[in-house]
Amino acid sequence: MATNTTVEDYLAALPEPLADAGKAMLALIRDALPGANEAMWHGHPVWSAGDAPGKQPICLLKGYKAHLAFSLWRGQAVPDPSGRLEPGAREMAGVKLRGADDVDEAVFSGWLREARALG
Repeated sequence: MATNTTVEDYLAALPEPLADAGKAMLALIRDALPGANEAMWHGHPVWSAGDAPGKQPICLLKGYKAHLAFSLWRGQAVPDPSGRLEPGAREMAGVKLRGADDVDEAVFSGWLREARALG
């Protein structure tokens, strides 16, 4: 299996319709987190507030066979009136995306701004 060196390569290598969800998320994350450190870290895309990958991580995208995971490192502390965030390990929370239609720009942008503000 080839190793992806850029976020774009990683997302392009996903099967459809996960790649479409990934492209939608990439645009949304870049818009909501200007200046964030975007990098491949531990084999998948991660966005951090710090000056290096994994320093003050905010969110990640990770492809699986049937879904694309979008997770927030401190997601359990993020207000979620939509009820879509599912608690994960430690303080994480996220959603499983199966296509671009699962991406709600307004809801996800709000989560990202809240997650970044948590520091």
